[in-house]
Amino acid sequence: MKFDPDKHYRNLPVVVLVGRPNVGKSTLFNRLVHTRRAITDPTPGVTRDPVGMDTFIQGKPLRLIDTGGFKLEKAADESLRILDVLVQERTLETLKQADRIILILEAGEITREDEEFIQFLRPFQNRLLVAVNKTEGGRREQDAWNCLSYGFDRLFMISAEHGDHVTDLEEGILRGLDFSQVREQEAGVTHLQETIGIALLGKPNTGKSTLSNRLTASRSSIVSDMPGTTRDVVEGAFHYKNRTFKILDTPGIRRRTKVTENIEYYSVNRAIKAIDQADLVFLVIDAQEGLSDQDKKIAALAHDQGRGIIMVLNKWDTLPQVKNQVQAVQDRIRFLFAKMEYAPIIPVSAKDGTGVDKLLDTAVRLYGQLIRHIDTSLLNRALEGWLEEYPPPIGPQTRFKIKYALQVSDKPVKFVFFVSRPQAVSASYVSYLRNKIRQDLGFSQIPITIELRYSGKAARKEKE
Repeated sequence: MKFDPDKHYRNLPVVVLVGRPNVGKSTLFNRLVHTRRAITDPTPGVTRDPVGMDTFIQGKPLRLIDTGGFKLEKAADESLRILDVLVQERTLETLKQADRIILILEAGEITREDEEFIQFLRPFQNRLLVAVNKTEGGRREQDAWNCLSYGFDRLFMISAEHGDHVTDLEEGILRGLDFSQVREQEAGVTHLQETIGIALLGKPNTGKSTLSNRLTASRSSIVSDMPGTTRDVVEGAFHYKNRTFKILDTPGIRRRTKVTENIEYYSVNRAIKAIDQADLVFLVIDAQEGLSDQDKKIAALAHDQGRGIIMVLNKWDTLPQVKNQVQAVQDRIRFLFAKMEYAPIIPVSAKDGTGVDKLLDTAVRLYGQLIRHIDTSLLNRALEGWLEEYPPPIGPQTRFKIKYALQVSDKPVKFVFFVSRPQAVSASYVSYLRNKIRQDLGFSQIPITIELRYSGKAARKEKE
């Protein structure tokens, strides 16, 4: 089978990078996928959740996963110590699904953590390759050969940062991998059957990772009460009612003044960039804390990019059950954030699953609106009625004529109105048009962009 980099595949072989903190796993990951997907920083323990990505190595498709660093000496702080244990547990779970495991050591003296990890990997010996990193230009290569004393058949001397001998490692990774089960995603997939991309966004510790794990029926994201546990964007996938979803669990976004570490700075940037990769944003809000100014800023970012937005009131099970409480909370959010009055508000409990079905049904409905495209003739018939219902002003300074309109894009949804004098169209009249599009054309719960352009004759006159 010949693989095409422009197509998508399933049943991919899984290759996992492992090692103690700060040996260069994330740098090698980025080198192999040819992008800065994983965060790299000299601080040990930057990667916590397994970070996976489908990629091509020498023309062969596979899934590459970067894991959290294995730490023998646990942190003094109890919460950090618990987190170290969670990282180890998640690494072990990832190893069990691997077809090839790459143990990364650092050139020089083997540490106690390296030795313990080597013993830890003995059950996976038949799937194991060993790469000794940071040997650029032959540096410390002589010492690196001592690693053979631990019973390895072969070592790959590499420099993940500079690319030295990484091609040899790639050949070693591919050697013996079974690609016979890899299948191209079925051709002829219609627009309505496309994968729906969801970005989970919100402040730290609102339950994004718990919700991600609930949706994917996995433990891909590490869950901890310590804010900032998630640092990389963790990808997952699941199916619901014959639909496929891709989910991006992002690091919690704090106010800029509170972001003090380089690691968190990069994490927040990755979270914001996840909006670009998503069709929908689940803005996860702690139901006990309610809507914050930071939540408003996150929602505004998604709104400006035309993404569907659902406000997810998580931890709903922790509130006292009072009659009409849902309506009261929704009304308060609408009052505090009128700009987002179109966005659905769904109470859920990621912990026990309450409300998750309603959340996903709402997501499917919003996606249907995002891909909805209105025929130009239908749009202009509707426009005639809107202009008759609320005619444009007729004053000398405020007069304008709307000649016609068309929908120029979906995902994001954008309409262009061709007008004799765009500068005369007030913001309130644009709002009127936007509301009529929502009410009459089936775009009631998503952002809509309206652009005003000069109509043909007016545009030529303006140029003259």
